[in-house]
Amino acid sequence: MHSRRQAFWSGVVDIAPILIGVLPFGIIAGVVAVEAGLHTVQAIAVSSIVFAGASQLAAIDLIGRDAAPVLIVLTALVINSRMAIYSAALAPELRGLGRLRTVLAAYLMTDQAFAVSINRYHQSREDLDLRFAYYFGAAISLWITWQIATVVGVVVGGGVPPEWSLDFAVPLVFIALIFPAVKDRGTAVAAIAAAIAASSFTSIPLHLGLLAAATVGIGAGVAAERAR
Repeated sequence: MHSRRQAFWSGVVDIAPILIGVLPFGIIAGVVAVEAGLHTVQAIAVSSIVFAGASQLAAIDLIGRDAAPVLIVLTALVINSRMAIYSAALAPELRGLGRLRTVLAAYLMTDQAFAVSINRYHQSREDLDLRFAYYFGAAISLWITWQIATVVGVVVGGGVPPEWSLDFAVPLVFIALIFPAVKDRGTAVAAIAAAIAASSFTSIPLHLGLLAAATVGIGAGVAAERAR
């Protein structure tokens, strides 16, 4: 029990620096939800039901434009399709969790929780309970932070001064995830290729550019590793 508690708090500590960027990101999501016309309960519910920064913002934007429900759902699914890649990477590390913990882990999956957890698993070999405790500590910390931040954004509404420019938090959060993961030539090439592709594919509809950029990054990283 003591070891699991330690692993849990290690996850909390390791993800803490990233949460500094998640706070303004969540506030933006709350403000945008209100500006899109959602009621307070609806805006708060989106954060707990969808719980996905990028796709949440895209979905809210489409809601504000009165887009068809099928388009809203499809857009969110496309943007969140990268979670399938994360799940496949974590599956060998968390195999055997059981149905309840597997569902919980899937619900709490985020870019940030994946990044710190996979980095931990590559550095140390622990038993399944400790690996899940670490993941849960990191993931639930982000979940709580995101819920609080979006509630603040909903309450504040449109009262955030434009000069605060909270939009910087969105790319900042993801940039903070990249640097710890770049450890060799393959990951460096993958990161650079994905960044260039993402910048070039911004005009692709339905946010498919994100998925295309991820594919380009993975392909470039694999090619770089094979070239070695």
